[in-house]
Amino acid sequence: MEVRPTELQDRVVAIDIMRGLSLLGIFIVNMLAFHTPYYYINPYTWYTNPSDADTFQWIDIALQGSVYPLFSMLFGYGLMMQFRKSQERGNSFIPLGLRRLSVLLIIGLLHAFLVWSGDILITYALSGFIVLLMMRLSRMWLLTIALILYILPNMGLAFLSYIVAVSGETFYSGVQEIESSLIAFGSGSWMDIFMQRAADWTYANIESGSLFLIGMTILPYMLLGAVAAKGKLIERTSQKKTFWITLTTVSLIAGFSIKLLPYVFEANFYYMYVQDIFGGPLVAIGYAGLITLLCQLAIFRKIMNPFAKVGRMSMTTYISQSVIATTIFYSYGFALYGKIDVLTGTWLAVGIFVIQMIFAEIWFSRFKQGPIEAIWKRATYGKLNKNNE
Repeated sequence: MEVRPTELQDRVVAIDIMRGLSLLGIFIVNMLAFHTPYYYINPYTWYTNPSDADTFQWIDIALQGSVYPLFSMLFGYGLMMQFRKSQERGNSFIPLGLRRLSVLLIIGLLHAFLVWSGDILITYALSGFIVLLMMRLSRMWLLTIALILYILPNMGLAFLSYIVAVSGETFYSGVQEIESSLIAFGSGSWMDIFMQRAADWTYANIESGSLFLIGMTILPYMLLGAVAAKGKLIERTSQKKTFWITLTTVSLIAGFSIKLLPYVFEANFYYMYVQDIFGGPLVAIGYAGLITLLCQLAIFRKIMNPFAKVGRMSMTTYISQSVIATTIFYSYGFALYGKIDVLTGTWLAVGIFVIQMIFAEIWFSRFKQGPIEAIWKRATYGKLNKNNE
């Protein structure tokens, strides 16, 4: 029996809307790194202008550390949905999943080293390979593994960050790295930009240990998404309203309470770590629940349909955001790196996203998949259906 991709009629609108909203939030957060040497600064002290400080605070509380966990959970949800449908058709999903994730890894490598160093696709692909090995486990086992992988090591790191904070050590700001970024991206040659991009990726993923710590963040998020998919929690929202209302309320209250810690107390290593690692995913779960519940209303689904369209071409949206932003800020484009404030960058992200929604609306009036999704599909399945269906 032939293995087939997810058809349009099989899509869950709430998931597409969540993806679309996540992509907007991710772009707003990423915009900080597109136009500023964000890797090497302490954002709590770097932004001295009141407008910059206020805008960053809003991003930090509402989006930072929350939108990427939500998107990661949705990635795991989608993988489990594909696995479940393959089982229902009597097919083996593992070979297909390996091909699909291998193509994603290649796209991520090209994106990271030729477009923008802040790529997340490499991490998704590597985590996805591990998730594939656990697909047949029960919900309880998946949940247990996810919680152990997340809570135990992160509690340990939170304790270490507390020790560092108590010792009085301050956040490192790389003056030399900041200057190097401003020169390379603002006025450097293509090779200068390539070398700086590689240095940024290495710093963010290897030197900081982020790539080696995926088992403590991205992987557990994906496993939580897989747990939810096994129980069809989004598809069965109408049957589980009490569950979703309770989970949403508790997650949002607890999550935002934790995310406010650096502003209520002190923006030190400890509160910054706890804010992102524990507050962030709780808010993400709260956002997921809120959107899931609102999607029970036909008027909400209609209003949010443009976000669903963007969510259906999430890969195209994500990659094109990087291409557009780097063209605006890097020297081979308009060379605006380091020359705009946070508020301007935020509104620029919103404006670009609106254009992406218009593009998605026009594109889906003729095609069934986004352009990069079609390439990904062809590389995975070995063919492209008529009319990109």
